[in-house]
Amino acid sequence: MSPDRAETSALIGLGGNVGDVCASMQFAIDALQTNAQCRVTKISKIYKTPPWGVTDQDWFFNACAEIKTSLMPEALLDQLLAVERLRGRVRDVRWGPRTLDLDLLVYGDTTVATERLTVPHPRMAERSFVIVPLMDIAADRTVLGHTISDYAKELDLAGIEVAAQELTLPIT
Repeated sequence: MSPDRAETSALIGLGGNVGDVCASMQFAIDALQTNAQCRVTKISKIYKTPPWGVTDQDWFFNACAEIKTSLMPEALLDQLLAVERLRGRVRDVRWGPRTLDLDLLVYGDTTVATERLTVPHPRMAERSFVIVPLMDIAADRTVLGHTISDYAKELDLAGIEVAAQELTLPIT
């Protein structure tokens, strides 16, 4: 970690529905861990979830991770987008199929609203495929005045199931 800047706890959403998504998510965890300014501290279970938005596509696999980082929010976003590209992510259809999707959900207690980035993620509280994995690692975390557990009580969790595979924290 960079001694120049304090670490911030960030929550990241991971997902996809094209190819070996679980391997792509593990690649993302490993890539984040190899960045000297990031340290993966928690990983949720992997969940199989129905498609959202564009529903005529394969089911997704979703997970969340907590990282400690000295990167600023937009620099962290750049890191996430670079990892997506390394795994073949093409952004051509909104809510469409993807090899890997990495979303910056929460960055400490910071609120960001720029052309490129909104944090906390503006729709995370209404998406069960985000909230369910967050329950594994941050159930008591308060985001915009409500805990992750509070958000979970308001959502339809039908169709979400734990996948057989798990992600692992890289050994450092």
